[in-house]
Amino acid sequence: MHIVRSSVNAPKEADVMRGTDVHQSGMFSYVSLESRVPQGHPLRGVKELLDEALSGMSRDFDRVYASEGRPSIPPERLVRASTLQILYSIRSERLLCEQLDYNLLFRWFVGLSIDEPIWDHSSFTKNRDRLIEAKVARKLLRRIVRKARIAHLLSNEHFSVDGTLIESWAAVKSMRRRDGKDEPPGPGRNPTVNWHGERRSNETHVAPNDPEAKLFCKGKGQAAKLCYMGHTLMDHRHGLIVDVEVTQANGYAERETAIKLLDRNDSRERRTVSADKAYDTAQFVADCRERGVTPQVAMNISAKRGSAIDARTTRHAGYLASQRVRKRIEECFGWSKDGRPLRKMKLYGKPKVEFLTTLTVGIYTLLRVTNLLRPPALAPT
Repeated sequence: MHIVRSSVNAPKEADVMRGTDVHQSGMFSYVSLESRVPQGHPLRGVKELLDEALSGMSRDFDRVYASEGRPSIPPERLVRASTLQILYSIRSERLLCEQLDYNLLFRWFVGLSIDEPIWDHSSFTKNRDRLIEAKVARKLLRRIVRKARIAHLLSNEHFSVDGTLIESWAAVKSMRRRDGKDEPPGPGRNPTVNWHGERRSNETHVAPNDPEAKLFCKGKGQAAKLCYMGHTLMDHRHGLIVDVEVTQANGYAERETAIKLLDRNDSRERRTVSADKAYDTAQFVADCRERGVTPQVAMNISAKRGSAIDARTTRHAGYLASQRVRKRIEECFGWSKDGRPLRKMKLYGKPKVEFLTTLTVGIYTLLRVTNLLRPPALAPT
């Protein structure tokens, strides 16, 4: 005898009961921040390398902070927070502190617990001078480059140099005559300035808020802007930036700083350096050969002049290879200007600009080294 059950009121397998939208203002959580971040999250590798570099800088931090007094914000947390600001293109430190308050991923990266209060955004300004005095940005870059050298990610033989303009936070209309003979600015935050018929130059005018920024024109037909100039030295094996420098913008800064970067990264091995046409001058080529460096510079041949590079360099296959690889140095500039500080500095003064530029390039190198050291993903079977 078979018993037949009615299924009129029985729920179907695909039916799901609607959940209740309950608003709960407070709760206790027993889940740690460490468990909330996935094991494969890209920030895990970045945090590991960054913490390793910061762990060896304790003496530098002790030197710029007092041994007694009111405890300050740990400088390691400030550096980690600035790293997040650069990585995620957060436009201001005020917005960064706002995201640190509610973003669990950011709290985990910086080292904050869920209940810890967030410091005021002005803390970055107050502590930046200490970080500059301790040369945190440059030492951080050096430790990352040392990690890459130990992992055999650098060739130490083939390099490229290049420079880029970094627009100053000072406006061109804020410039005043050095002799003080110009009229005072009009009222309001954005006064009207009439430059009609007046010729401006770095010799006659200066920006009061940022006197170290110089007027510079990138090319013919383009407007002159108040700028600094950033210079980088790239290793060819994986396109890693190994050194950076910031100077005032002028027509000789690129070649002079390139020689300085080569001297600062000296080696007993035979080296080559690749560059664009702006470096094709007799002085730069002579300075490189004097240091035992082969200048594999792009030839700048025009009707008015000839190239300083001859067949001694161009006849080798390595010359064409270097000209192809050197273009990778533009990837660092593009990344650093994509909503990041090198697009337009929001700080005044060359020391602060150099600090933020070096930190940005260091974070770019940190990200690249992290990706290169990451084990390759297993292919699906």
